[in-house]
Amino acid sequence: MAFARARRRQETNYWPGFVDALSSLLLVIIFMLSLFMLTQFFLGQEIQGRDSALSRLNSQIAELTELLQLERANSDDLTSQLSALTATLAGAEAENQNLSDRLAGIGTGLGDRDAAIAGLEAQLMDAERLSDEANAQVALLNQQLAALRTQIGALEAALEASETRDAESRTQIADLGRRLNLALAQRVQDLSRYRSDFFGRLREILEDRADVRVVGDRFVFQSEVLFDPGQADIGAAGRPDLDALADAILQLETEIPPDINWVLRIDGHTDKRPISNARFPSNWELSAARAISVAQYLVSRGVSPNRLVAAGFGEFTPLDPADNDEAYRRNRRIEFKLTEG
Repeated sequence: MAFARARRRQETNYWPGFVDALSSLLLVIIFMLSLFMLTQFFLGQEIQGRDSALSRLNSQIAELTELLQLERANSDDLTSQLSALTATLAGAEAENQNLSDRLAGIGTGLGDRDAAIAGLEAQLMDAERLSDEANAQVALLNQQLAALRTQIGALEAALEASETRDAESRTQIADLGRRLNLALAQRVQDLSRYRSDFFGRLREILEDRADVRVVGDRFVFQSEVLFDPGQADIGAAGRPDLDALADAILQLETEIPPDINWVLRIDGHTDKRPISNARFPSNWELSAARAISVAQYLVSRGVSPNRLVAAGFGEFTPLDPADNDEAYRRNRRIEFKLTEG
């Protein structure tokens, strides 16, 4: 058996390494795209709330503008009425003057026409009464016009205040977006730094294990390290490695500040060969059960449950798509990835 292992080391196969590199690059790109989409999602939610407030302010401004236009139309109508009454008053005064002139002209030598004079006096009184009523209407219209101008001034002041608040809201939205982008960038940078420290610590702990390796931004344990074939119970041989991993996670919990939300994602993977038994009807159930078993073991070693996420991927994300025993062995794995919560 030692001779077989030596022979396998002498036969160099570059193709799995090339596939590993491409897979790692693809995972990094997917992670960055996911992070960018998450950032844009939260930013979009914040901006959408601000846009709703801005829409309400614009609606109020539109209503105030419409009310101002109606008040201005009423003002124009009152001004027209005032002009008509002024013209009526001028006509009445001219008629009054005409009647006075006629009365003065016929008063000399016409003492026998008292009835005509009485009639003219009655007409004069009627004209004076009309003049008084016109003056009263003019005074009332002047008061209404003054009140209307006061209302127009108040509406213009309210409109100006609304426009000022609108400008301030836009400024606040822009500043909030800038600060949110800075905060997200800082959180990503901090988490990347702690991820590098965490992986560096694990490399030192597990540097002698050929069946534990780094693939992209995650640590990969071959399933044979932790589980027997077709089983989800952690074997005794894999517990020391998980103990070392638990110690590293516990130290990480003390180092990362509380305001950085992070989790260690545990992903279970199987090869493409189907499985079907009473406990595991499919590879999906098997991979999920293995991920849960690892999470439960880490919790038993003191790791906080809220920092662990267990997921099963079945045979659907293979590292090596080939149909041979070596590809099957590489695809049966448990991956650990430090990511945002």
